[in-house]
Amino acid sequence: MELTINPKYPSVTDLRNRAMVKMPKFAFEYLDGGCNEDINLDKNRSDLQKVELIPQYLSKFDKSDTKTELFGHTYDAPFGIAPVGLQGLMWPNSPEILAKAAFKHNVPFILSTVTTSSIERIAELTEGKSWFQLYHPAEEKVKKDLLDRAANTGTDVLVILADVPTFGYRPRDVRNGLAMPPSMSIKNILEVFTKPDWAIKTLIHGQPSFKTMEKYMPKGLNLKKLAEFMDVTFSGRLNEDRIAAIRDQWKGKLVIKGVVSELDTQKAIKLGVDGLIVSNHGGRQLDAGQSSIVPMTHLAKKYKNQIKIMVDSGLRGGPDIARAMASGAEFTFMGRSFMYGVGALGKQGGNHTISLMKREFQQVMEQVCCERVEDLPQHLLTKD
Repeated sequence: MELTINPKYPSVTDLRNRAMVKMPKFAFEYLDGGCNEDINLDKNRSDLQKVELIPQYLSKFDKSDTKTELFGHTYDAPFGIAPVGLQGLMWPNSPEILAKAAFKHNVPFILSTVTTSSIERIAELTEGKSWFQLYHPAEEKVKKDLLDRAANTGTDVLVILADVPTFGYRPRDVRNGLAMPPSMSIKNILEVFTKPDWAIKTLIHGQPSFKTMEKYMPKGLNLKKLAEFMDVTFSGRLNEDRIAAIRDQWKGKLVIKGVVSELDTQKAIKLGVDGLIVSNHGGRQLDAGQSSIVPMTHLAKKYKNQIKIMVDSGLRGGPDIARAMASGAEFTFMGRSFMYGVGALGKQGGNHTISLMKREFQQVMEQVCCERVEDLPQHLLTKD
């Protein structure tokens, strides 16, 4: 697909700055912030930026090919759109905007259980090529039905979330009324009036709701009751028995997102899991934890031949994709960058941001004289 980049916004930083202007403050801070003191959020960036690549200018070099095979499908580039909850709150209709763009650009889009479009709608837009991320429900019948719905739409890759055994403590969301239970304060209502584009688009597309979960929710829940429902529904922490039950039911590829330890990796391999997305939830859950690039690098060295090792959290653009792939990742995912894109440019944001990522990554590949994505580790600067 032809790459289309708006020259006013040639970087993710430009998109973030524009999104900050266009989105209500409570929505932007929900997207942009981490947990507690943002230490892990910042560490994700700083540790990744320490990764350096070595160009090989005098080598025989023709051109770079960014195509990447994963789970039997060849994607245009080694990145996809990570699952993000409450996307429609941050920008109206954003899951559909991003899913359409991902499908056209031949990169994967992962739908979160708790976002604002349904499994069926996103599968329709992507002809069944989207992935689905499962927040494990406490009730067995809800879990089984969610998996059946995903399978019936043609979804092949299921991602189960491991790193939210409890809701992260996010001070911005507490101040803005987006913690559990949520509240719409006078301050937030007044803020909406200063963002007419967001408000009009919300009127057009309707108040955001958990579309995938609607069939399981009692009618007429107020905010407090909604919080109680979500808290009870998603109290199902992952464990080996629950993963084994999912593995038995799910016939497609199975991925666990949020694993960062060697012990959990060994358990995942034993349970027949096909891949891991090494992640710390974008720095939104454990401020005292590691950045994602550090454990990913270690796990890739030791387990890459036994299970697919992917990564998210902290990546922003093409150079970061190259850094992660050179460090041993077999695929990468980003969430915030694409949400900045739709926040800044609305329905053009998906195509623009994917085009930007592709162009940046292609440039890095050509600059270091790397012909194939799988050869990027040969360009990693190793430090004594």
